Amino acid sequence: MNKRLVAYMQGAVLLIEAACMTPALVIALFQQDGDAWALGATMLILIAIGAPLRFLVRPGERNLRAREGFLTVALAWIALSCFGALPFVFSGMIPNYIDALFESVSGFTTTGATVLENFDNLPQGIMFWRSFTHWIGGMGVLVLTLALVPQLSERTSHLVKAESPGPTLSKIVPKMGDTAKIFYIIYLILTILEFIVLMIAGMNPYDAAIHAMGTAGTGGFSNYAASVGAFASPVIDIAITVFMVMFGINFALYYCAITGNWRGIVKSEELRWYLGIFLTVTAAITMVILPQYGTVGNALRYASFQVASIMSLLSVIGGWGGVLPPHFGQKKSRRPFQISCLVCRCVGGGYLVVKVRDKLTRCEADELEFICCYFLSIPKTS
Repeated sequence: MNKRLVAYMQGAVLLIEAACMTPALVIALFQQDGDAWALGATMLILIAIGAPLRFLVRPGERNLRAREGFLTVALAWIALSCFGALPFVFSGMIPNYIDALFESVSGFTTTGATVLENFDNLPQGIMFWRSFTHWIGGMGVLVLTLALVPQLSERTSHLVKAESPGPTLSKIVPKMGDTAKIFYIIYLILTILEFIVLMIAGMNPYDAAIHAMGTAGTGGFSNYAASVGAFASPVIDIAITVFMVMFGINFALYYCAITGNWRGIVKSEELRWYLGIFLTVTAAITMVILPQYGTVGNALRYASFQVASIMSLLSVIGGWGGVLPPHFGQKKSRRPFQISCLVCRCVGGGYLVVKVRDKLTRCEADELEFICCYFLSIPKTS
């Protein structure tokens, strides 16, 4: 076990986390909500711990084997979550550290659960950091570390494999570090593109950034209790629906488009199944709720948003699903919706959590059993 290499990597991760708090600190200083010191203090703590590990520890051999890869990932996620919770506590937004840790873990793992109930008058810098944890976790911070630490050897696929629950790994170029950079560039471009589209659709820059990061990370954090439903805008709903679908597509296919390999896109069975399931379930739910909304446009708007939200794992119930009006809970439309949610969630749950985008590769039996029990009211087996 190369313990020095593991420590070296932890230092790099902590410094990257400190750097990632910079945009939130800038917003806090500009808005003067009194939360700048909380972010600044956390950054100083991260630098104080991370800098010695990164610059003073000499790992010698930089060959990242499987053991080092798994240990690095485990320790990094624990450290990220524990330190990422500090701004919530220091600012007083979430005084209890356990609650703050829950919020931090939810962000970095793109789960989207929250302990917050009142979203009014919360400091914008801390709220931005809350959503930024989604964006970081969406691609995987260890993948980001791999892209930013060129000193590592070529044998770094263990780092990504350790962060990936699926059985396969996308590697579009020979070096894994270069693959990580390409994926992050695509990720960043799509996020900026959604940010611009949401501003054109009527959001202010701050709201557009929050919801673009929530969509990109497939977690769905919002700065409003009603989430996207707070805007009551068909244009915004449609824009976010499109990007939810786009962020659910294998990033390797975007690379094919960039390099002109259109044949690879056309031949992608994964893409055909992904879009086929989305379109089929959306059409089915649209037909079911059409009598309640009168027009195909309204029914299609709500159905497509909900299906895209579930397939991209942004939510199952609640959260971003708040855009769906209460009529959908009526008995005559509930059962088709539940069955459709089951199908979409199983497909979405089978995706690689790390956005290396080898989608449709697995479906865990425990998750499938839980969803069946929840949506179809089947007693869970012991």
